[in-house]
Amino acid sequence: MAPKKVDFKDGEIALFENEVVLYKRGRYWQMRYWLSNERKYARFTLKTENEHTAREVAKKHYYTLKANELNGKTYFSKTTKHGVELYLEQRYKDYDAGLIVIGRYRTLKTHLKHWLNFIGRDTKLKELQRTDCENYYAERTKTKKGIPISQTTVENEQSTINAMMTWLYKRNETYIDGFDFKKLPRVDRGLDENRRASFSDDEIEEIKKQLENCILDAKKNINEDANLTKAVVCYYLLISIITGLRRGEQLQLRWCDTEYIEHNVGGDDGITYSLVHITVRRETSKVDKTRKF
Repeated sequence: MAPKKVDFKDGEIALFENEVVLYKRGRYWQMRYWLSNERKYARFTLKTENEHTAREVAKKHYYTLKANELNGKTYFSKTTKHGVELYLEQRYKDYDAGLIVIGRYRTLKTHLKHWLNFIGRDTKLKELQRTDCENYYAERTKTKKGIPISQTTVENEQSTINAMMTWLYKRNETYIDGFDFKKLPRVDRGLDENRRASFSDDEIEEIKKQLENCILDAKKNINEDANLTKAVVCYYLLISIITGLRRGEQLQLRWCDTEYIEHNVGGDDGITYSLVHITVRRETSKVDKTRKF
C-alpha cells in the first residue's frame, strides 16, 4: 500500500484516501503517487491550471498505475540503450559458450546500433508501442552518403530487433514483445538484375589467368614491397575463387589451419604437384560448422 499522508501544506489536495496528492508548481497542477514496490514517487505534470481538470487527469493516471501494479508491471523503465546493452551482454555469453560465432555477435551489435539511431537512445523501454517502428524501412534506407541499403539487410535488422524485444519482454523490461513492421514486397531473387549474380565459368577462368600472370610478374622482383603485396593479394583472391571461402573466414585463417602436401603421380618419372588442405574452424565459420578444402 502507498503511504497515506496526514499533514498537508496549503494548496495541496488529497485524493483516493490520501494516496494521491495534487499540488501546484507555478501555475500548473502536479501529481505524485508513491509506488511502494519500487520505493519511488511517480510524478506527473497535469498541464492544466484548472483544478477540476487536474482532478480528472489525475484519476486517469491513478487508475493506470493501479492496474499496472496489480498486473505486476513496474512504472520506472530502463532506456533503449540500456536494453540493448543487456541483450548484447547475454549474446556475448552465447559466444563464450560456443552457441554463436563472433561474426554473428558483431552483426547483432551493428543491427541494434542502427535501431538506436532510429528510436533514440534515451527512449524508455516501457513507453514503446508496437507501431513505433512501422516506418523503420523508410527511414533506414535514407542514408546520408547515398549508399543503397538492400531490403534483405533491413529485414535481417528487423528480425534482430524483434528477437531482442521478445527477450526483454520475458524479463518484464517492456510491455510489448515486438514491433509491427510494415510488410515489405517480396523480392524476386530469380533474375540477375535483382541479385548479385556470380561470374560465369569463362569469366572465372579469365580472372584466374590474370591473377596468375600478376603473380608471375611480381615474382620477378619479389623483394620490392609493392611486388610482395601484389603477390599476396593475388594469392588471396585465387584462394577465394577456388574455395569459395567467405571473407571473414579467410581473414581468420591461421597457419595451423593449413597443411602443405607434395603429391607424386606415377613414381620417379611421374608428375609432382602441390596440394594445400585448408580447415575452416567452427568458431570462425558463419554456418557454425567445421569444414575442409
